[in-house]
Amino acid sequence: MSKRIAIVTGGGTGIGKAIAKRLHADGFAVALFGRRRDVLDAAGAEIDPSGEGIQSVAVNISDRAAVEAAFAEVIGKWGRLDLLVNNAGMNNQSVPLEDITAEDWDRVIGVNLSGAFFCTQFAFRQFKAQDPQGGRIINNGSISVTMPRPQASPYAATKAGIAGLTRASALDGRRYNIAVGQIDIGNAGTDMTERMASGVLQPDGSMAVEPTINVTHISDAVSYMAGLPLDANTLTMTVMATQMPFVGRG
Repeated sequence: MSKRIAIVTGGGTGIGKAIAKRLHADGFAVALFGRRRDVLDAAGAEIDPSGEGIQSVAVNISDRAAVEAAFAEVIGKWGRLDLLVNNAGMNNQSVPLEDITAEDWDRVIGVNLSGAFFCTQFAFRQFKAQDPQGGRIINNGSISVTMPRPQASPYAATKAGIAGLTRASALDGRRYNIAVGQIDIGNAGTDMTERMASGVLQPDGSMAVEPTINVTHISDAVSYMAGLPLDANTLTMTVMATQMPFVGRG
């Protein structure tokens, strides 16, 4: 196997799909992780009509046993792993903090934080075991860690956890040639951010339209991070819409 092998979680739509498409163009064989097989298959057919450099793996990443099986499926097909992009994520309902349900909290924690941790665990195991040893992990963080949006405490809490996971796993991976970094994104134009065109809640209680950026800027940035040799690492990077209310938000 001469190709580098990548896993992209949440790879069937939005940012994940754009990242997978760019990595494939860069020469990676890409395994798409996501809940819906039909969505993954459609994205895979768009990225690689031949199907030779793409793999769809339906998995609920908040289920550790399911993640273990998904990694085994990828390694069984490609034989090794070079890159994990922990991209999958979701937001909570925009309601006052005291009205957020336990179910909503658990769902966001499960996907955004537990899922990323489980994937990181099994990537580490593979990176350590393979020859040559090592690999890279890129986590999708958030600018919400330092400047959260109103009524988004579960999301902000998980992304703060991702920031901690990035640094802790970067430290733990050093001796095994494992590089771990994070990209924090501000308003990439996807289905998830369509509502920004009509106005989103601001810290002062007002509603305001917010600018977005083309998702290709994100995939370009991830391509740069993924293309570095393992002795170099982008620990953190922020890519954002210049005019969005972030610096000095609130």
